[in-house]
Amino acid sequence: MDPWMIWVAIGLICIIIEIFTPGFLFMSFGIGAIITGLFEWLFTIGIPYQILVFAIVTFIVFLFMRKISKKIISDETESSNVDALIGKKGTVTKEIPVDGRGYVKIGGEVWSAISEETSNLQKNDKVIVAKLEGNKLIVKLSKDQNQKTSHGQEVK
Repeated sequence: MDPWMIWVAIGLICIIIEIFTPGFLFMSFGIGAIITGLFEWLFTIGIPYQILVFAIVTFIVFLFMRKISKKIISDETESSNVDALIGKKGTVTKEIPVDGRGYVKIGGEVWSAISEETSNLQKNDKVIVAKLEGNKLIVKLSKDQNQKTSHGQEVK
């Protein structure tokens, strides 16, 4: 069996193994082996040069595969369910006392909420969801809240 056939066979085996493993390591070895096999077939190079071509090509392919895999397998996931509420704006539908519970409407749904603020949140105040605690939202007054509350006090 010719050396180029061995390299191509090793390359195909590595690519098949890649199908069953996460990451792109075996794909790099497979492509490196196939290109080394093609080099051997075209130029009939010796074993030391075959190993050198395999090492260089595999390294270059690995670097490119790493960039591609980072794009494909990214850690950036969008929040779902109630976690998606963090950072959303809403409107107070029932006053939220400092140490009590009120209600906030966000996107057509009414949620139980407590305040992070040191003063009561009045009905119709604009709030932002800071975090979640069990089944209640913890909200704070929205920074763009420049309207007067129902008591005539200006909110900052």
